[in-house]
Amino acid sequence: MAKKHGQLKQAIAKMVQSAMEYVDKTPDEQTRVELIEALRTVTEGKIHVEVERARLTRMRVAIYELKGQIKEACETLQEVQVETYGSMDKREKTDFILEQMRLCLAKRDYIRLAIISHKINPKFFQTDGTEDLKLRFYELMIQYDLHEENYLEVCRHYKQVYETNVIKDDTAKWPAVLQNMVLYLVLSPYGNEQSDMLHRVQKEDHNLEKLELCAQLVKGFTTMELTRWPAVESIYGGEFRKTDVFSAQTEDGNKRWLALRDRVIEHNIRVIAKYYTRASTQRLTELLDLPSDDVERFLSKAVVDGTIYARIDRPAGVVNFAKPSDSEEQLNGWASDVSKLLGLVEKTTHLIAKEEIVNKIARAI
Repeated sequence: MAKKHGQLKQAIAKMVQSAMEYVDKTPDEQTRVELIEALRTVTEGKIHVEVERARLTRMRVAIYELKGQIKEACETLQEVQVETYGSMDKREKTDFILEQMRLCLAKRDYIRLAIISHKINPKFFQTDGTEDLKLRFYELMIQYDLHEENYLEVCRHYKQVYETNVIKDDTAKWPAVLQNMVLYLVLSPYGNEQSDMLHRVQKEDHNLEKLELCAQLVKGFTTMELTRWPAVESIYGGEFRKTDVFSAQTEDGNKRWLALRDRVIEHNIRVIAKYYTRASTQRLTELLDLPSDDVERFLSKAVVDGTIYARIDRPAGVVNFAKPSDSEEQLNGWASDVSKLLGLVEKTTHLIAKEEIVNKIARAI
């Protein structure tokens, strides 16, 4: 009937919709698969039944999944480009794309997962009734960015989850989400964005005060004071090593714990560079609780990243943190100093003249 010449589009659409009602009534799985495949063949390439084809494809994919054929399920679902379907409801379209992302994750196809994720506009989650889709989307993105070790993006995803009403209003859920957000923010490499977000979380989020250890950790990274790693390990290790982020039972957890140690050392190097102009390598090994080779490695990394300025004199065993200024900077500095000096002279003259007038008036009286 679908191949009949001159067949009306409405008739084909109605026939497919009626036939889809019998899918759940099929006596066995083989008959169901044959019916689904027949309907998918009929709907192939026809715009007026594109929504029905997408739904039939999801039914076929569900059967693949039940059999454990993840690769076939993923490839079948990716054949349908629902983002181009104008007749499909936006919520159903987003749900379909999320299903594509989930199967890519199950297949460990992270590149395709990243590509598909760009088909969803996060602004869509601002509309009412989309919180369940929002949580699904960010859960998938968290798993992707954890695989890529992009901790700042993981922190952003947790922030979006944390700001969702169903999470923020639930006292049983928001502490874990906020804790994960803070831990991944601290694990992120230092930069302007990371530093700004760290200070904003500390100042603006009042719930952070209810998580004492997280509040202390954030304060340690926002205060320009040395934070010794042995002290950090003794204060936070007992509690944080039980979390999924730093779990002592998993390889990823141990890897992140070592990454936290690196962040503490990098913070200490920035503190030292701020307060010291020159320091011996021996003194740095004491301050950073590191052997000299590791001190040099961390200093080199900080210099390459542009976090600090440093020059190492190996024969003398001295590190110079003072950045040399060129002639133009020196002249600007001198001009500024002269301007300040003249300002002070003018202010002093004014005060002397004022005092003389007061004394004259006092004597006259």
